[in-house]
Amino acid sequence: MISILILTRNEEQDLPGCLKSVSWSDDIVVYDSFSSDGTKTIAQSLGAKVIERPSQDPALAYGGNEALHRTWGIHEIQYKYPWLFVIDADERLTPEATRELQAIASAPLSDTVAYRIQRRDFFQGRHLRHVQASPWYIRFFRPEFVHYERLINPITVVDGPVGDLKAYLDHYPFSKGISHWINRHNNYSTFEAQQIIDNRRTGEPFSLKAAFLEKDFNNRRFHQKELFYRLPGRPLLKFVLLYVLKRGFLDGNPGFTYALLQSIYEIFIVLKVQELERQQLSPKTGHGRNL
Repeated sequence: MISILILTRNEEQDLPGCLKSVSWSDDIVVYDSFSSDGTKTIAQSLGAKVIERPSQDPALAYGGNEALHRTWGIHEIQYKYPWLFVIDADERLTPEATRELQAIASAPLSDTVAYRIQRRDFFQGRHLRHVQASPWYIRFFRPEFVHYERLINPITVVDGPVGDLKAYLDHYPFSKGISHWINRHNNYSTFEAQQIIDNRRTGEPFSLKAAFLEKDFNNRRFHQKELFYRLPGRPLLKFVLLYVLKRGFLDGNPGFTYALLQSIYEIFIVLKVQELERQQLSPKTGHGRNL
């Protein structure tokens, strides 16, 4: 009735729990990025099919382009059913969400070709109810109507109407510890910085009006992100947005720590953009300027 796609890279710790939450499906694909631990063995032992993208550079996260990697996964892998749910290894599909998804999949096909689901993030044993920029993610869809854009943290582009689910997807981003989260976001920030440089080089279209008035959620989010990248003092603004405007202070100590980590992530991006700009300038001037 529903196919499942799980993206993995060295996920032997979290994968069993994820697979358990979707064990009701008889078409589970673990889309692996050349794991060096027991991820593939665990997946196969629990009945999942393991697929790796042949052209992927195994040395780079997502082969160097998350949008390309995800789009390949939903278009090139053959699935048993028309509806696909995409999930990460550190996420868990709730029983309520499972029932909602199955009801949609068993009904006659409608104009709606994709659905957003609310993700509940947990940190230090607490649900972060307020400190998230946005809890909505498109994860349930018919693959032929969807593709992804951006090098990292890609935008999900849907060619058709999008609906909203009522149930939740649970996320445990710190399941492997703070060090793992920091290392992962250090890598992510490199791609974010390159995306910003690429947008400036190609003149990626940006609309201030669309950032606030665009009806489509994902298009509005794209322009909001581009607006955010143009603002000075982004790390501080990110903290104020999450902790004050989004009322992250109501999430207690975990909320403060999470908002601080997100602002540090923005610092990584800002510094790496500056570094890339100096590197571009260096061949012309013969030297770069140090911080």
